[in-house]
Amino acid sequence: MRRLLLAMSSVVLAADLNVRTVVLYKHGVGFFERGGELGPGESARLDFNAAEMNDVLKSLTVDVKGGSGVAGLRYDSAEPLERKLQKFPMKLGANQALAAVLDQLKGVRVRVGADLTGAIVSARIVPGSRDQTEREQLTLLLDSGDLRTVDLAAVSALSFPDPKVQLQFKDYLATLLQARSSDKRSVYIDSSDAGRRQIAASYMIPMPVWKSSYRLIFGAAGDPVLEGWAIVDNTTGEDWTNVNLSLVSGRPVSFISRLYEPKYVERQVAELAEERAAAPVVHEGSVAAPPPPPAPMMAFAGRARKQGGPAEAAASDAAPMMVEQSSLARTAEGRELGDLFEYRFSTPVTVKRNESAMLPFLQQKLTARKLLIYSDPSSQHPMNAAELANTTGKTLDGGPITVYDGGAYAGEALVETVKQGDKRLISYGIDIGTRITTNHDSTQDAVREVRFRRGVLTTRAAVRETKTYTIRNVDAKAKTLIIEHPARSGYRLLGNLKPVETTATRHRFPVNLAPSSSDKFAVEEERLFDQTYSLLSTTPDFLLTFVRNQALSNDGRRQLEAIIAKKREITQVNNDISRTNQERTDLEKDQERVRQNLSALNRVAGQQDQVNRYAKQLADAEGQLASLRDRASDLQKRKAALEAELNALIERAEF
Repeated sequence: MRRLLLAMSSVVLAADLNVRTVVLYKHGVGFFERGGELGPGESARLDFNAAEMNDVLKSLTVDVKGGSGVAGLRYDSAEPLERKLQKFPMKLGANQALAAVLDQLKGVRVRVGADLTGAIVSARIVPGSRDQTEREQLTLLLDSGDLRTVDLAAVSALSFPDPKVQLQFKDYLATLLQARSSDKRSVYIDSSDAGRRQIAASYMIPMPVWKSSYRLIFGAAGDPVLEGWAIVDNTTGEDWTNVNLSLVSGRPVSFISRLYEPKYVERQVAELAEERAAAPVVHEGSVAAPPPPPAPMMAFAGRARKQGGPAEAAASDAAPMMVEQSSLARTAEGRELGDLFEYRFSTPVTVKRNESAMLPFLQQKLTARKLLIYSDPSSQHPMNAAELANTTGKTLDGGPITVYDGGAYAGEALVETVKQGDKRLISYGIDIGTRITTNHDSTQDAVREVRFRRGVLTTRAAVRETKTYTIRNVDAKAKTLIIEHPARSGYRLLGNLKPVETTATRHRFPVNLAPSSSDKFAVEEERLFDQTYSLLSTTPDFLLTFVRNQALSNDGRRQLEAIIAKKREITQVNNDISRTNQERTDLEKDQERVRQNLSALNRVAGQQDQVNRYAKQLADAEGQLASLRDRASDLQKRKAALEAELNALIERAEF
């Protein structure tokens, strides 16, 4: 056996090879296998929609049994319409006038009417006036050499004597028609010799995703029954007769590659310098001489399986009341398919073209229990729910579930895909026999921890929040309630409270409710948060609050007390500096006042004694100012020394 592999993917219709196997996926593609006999010198043809050719050219494989194989594969080209039309001398636009078409064919001979023949000189549209409509005119050069203008509105027939031009028009119109109406493309498998051989072609093509729906039927006792129905759509345009049908749950990566349409690369133009004609040189004229007279004007991988057999019809719907499990004629075998899961129907299936089918692929008991779920704080009632444990041995594809309880319709739910051994909660109705209210309480603890490193003081405190659920069961039967409490980042549960399950966003707590009873359930949580402070910017009194905190170690307390003492010394020096500066300011103001008085007395006779007293005051003040300056300088030096000692304490401190 020889295999020829060709990249392809899409929906294909084979005239000679019948569909044997169909595998539908959840990500928009389907696998098809066709088979048949290829005679000597024959070609098998697979017909595809044009939009499918990219996928066909990505996934097609051909298996050959007998003979020496196939000569090759070929398919209809997909040259873009614009490129096909470039070879024609005319272009026909939308709503284009005949005169505009003929004007593109200047020089082409045309016969107008029965006896007028000539070469096209031009064609134009003459605008209309008040009393005359717009007209189309054609100007011809007759064989006699005369020019004649013809009104195209009066012409009953127009043809081209040259058969080549006539054929170009036909080909142009045929190209437009083919691009507009033909949506089919064919792939041909050619035989290589005179032998007969069996061939099978497999490929992936775009298909509607298959859909699943379930019925969960609770009886009077025992585990419930889960029925699974697959909804498939045949949109290929041909019947699936007695095909082996499989449905795959999972979403492998799939994409579209543009392989069908030819790709053109724009190349650069490169020339040798000696191949270029010399360009004319324009010389500048002399400034002194008059300018010369003007010169005259110059006039697109699949896999194969070989199975077959008779087909059966799809399933029937259940009765609306007193529902029991369906009588199913067909079920599907399930098996792991790598990371995917496959449901393969045990008997062949028939689905007519442009029809859909509803096929049963599962009917068996599974472990489940009925309960209540409360997760919506805006509602005072929990939801009727069920906990499903997938004990079917199969992957349960996601879809809607219709729930029947005691033979009656109970509600509907949605479920995601559930792997074997996994569990899911589904909610399908509101339990009006249970009411729930909530209450919040929040407290903040004092600082629990104090840390210091590299001049930064870090404190850790906690916020405690309590949410109390008050539950009232008004029904005369016991119930199991699952409270879904939000799982918030940064919060941890306190006490011995442990959820039975935790999801990405919820904690689940079970509460057993007695008949006609009330109960309370409290969830206490704690969130720790840190705050940081720079020691250089804090006051001694602020730091003293941490010294008194019991969370601080003895070593940390001693280090912090030393830092506080040093900061207080610096504060005292700062206060002394401020007082000294204030004294200097006051003394300088007094000096200014005395000087003003001296200036006034010097202009008055007989005030010498007072002048002498003011002069003595100025002299005494100068001495005091000098003393204050010295004191301020000493205080600044003292402050600098204390700050250095504080920095050293902070640098060494760590707790």
